[in-house]
Amino acid sequence: MSATKLVNGLADTARAAARTLSAATAVERAGALNAIADAILARSAEIIAANEEDMVRARAAKINDSLLDRLLLTHERVEGIANGARLVSKLPDPLGITLRHSTLPNGIDLRQVTVPFGVIGMVYEARPNVTVDAAVILLMSGNAALLRGSSSASASNQILVTVMRDALKSTKISPDVIQLVPSDDRESVKALLNARGKVDLVIPRGSASLIRMVVDESTVPTIETGAGVCHVYIDEFADLAKAVPIIINSKVQRPSVCNAAETLLIHSSIAKDFVPVALKALHEAGVVLHGDAQVLSLAGAIPMSRATEENWCTEYGTLEMNVAIVDSVDAASEHIAKYGTKHTEAIITENKANAARFIALSDCAAVMVNTSTRFTDGEQMGFGAEIGISNQKLHARGPMGLEAMTTTTWIVTGDGQIRS
Repeated sequence: MSATKLVNGLADTARAAARTLSAATAVERAGALNAIADAILARSAEIIAANEEDMVRARAAKINDSLLDRLLLTHERVEGIANGARLVSKLPDPLGITLRHSTLPNGIDLRQVTVPFGVIGMVYEARPNVTVDAAVILLMSGNAALLRGSSSASASNQILVTVMRDALKSTKISPDVIQLVPSDDRESVKALLNARGKVDLVIPRGSASLIRMVVDESTVPTIETGAGVCHVYIDEFADLAKAVPIIINSKVQRPSVCNAAETLLIHSSIAKDFVPVALKALHEAGVVLHGDAQVLSLAGAIPMSRATEENWCTEYGTLEMNVAIVDSVDAASEHIAKYGTKHTEAIITENKANAARFIALSDCAAVMVNTSTRFTDGEQMGFGAEIGISNQKLHARGPMGLEAMTTTTWIVTGDGQIRS
């Protein structure tokens, strides 16, 4: 069977099954999510065993540490996936919300209400938790899910989808609202991206190259999630006692994710005293460092290399970071505008005017003031899980939860009016 025929068939099956979601109440959809969470915990040993198959293949292929970390499922991470499903189940129903309501002069009642997109395709890499995060967000928002993970996580994705589909058998929602698209070749991705009329929306989640490929090649509408070249700017009015822990958390806590910081910017007036402190803390945390000429002159015994244009543009996803000295908030913002990816930018300052100017000059999905870049996250922001972080400006921006997975319908109610 051709990839196109296969994917179209999966989409048709998912759309038919989505009628059971349309008929389900918010309580029933929430119950389905809790059934999924229960099943994931009950079958965690199976899930971890399947994940180990993927890990063995990944290690043999000498996949880098960043991707290995994204791929790995531990008991703690499996519990986190289940808890994420429960959190989503407790969120307000995003469907049927009236966004606008008015009565026209002719007596017609006009309402704009939220409804599901329909069938949503996910194209993602390595991280098997996305399989569940995406599925539960899409189900709770009334959408059917076509999940196309990477071949590196094929065993993990297969067991997670099997567990979720089995869990739905005990509910009023058809298991066919969750479909796993084969990941054994790239043709299935092409077929999904070109299933216009079968699939309503495609969301990529992964590397910059994957996202660019999806956006460039898809005939299905896409929401562009973004790469994360994120910055932390230490202003001249920063509380330096706060600054060091924020820098370390932003870079080190989990370097493989898109909201980890890749570049540290330091105001020139505090550079002489603060650069050695920051470099020492980063070096002791195992971070490989690159810097501009001014930073290198202050590095002392800390090993560093001269940062290149490529360094400033790179999302490392590892314990690696660039450091530069800037002369003002505006200079920091200019550097970010040149090299950033419109994801997350942070300023550490006690000066409210400087914070306000940094915010005004930051063209990005999230701005952090005196806190870590790691908080650009759906769960941390109270969305339960997230389906991705959008760097674009249309429809959804930042961490995408339930509301971002809805569109609207206009309901026009009359009493016999006709247009003249």
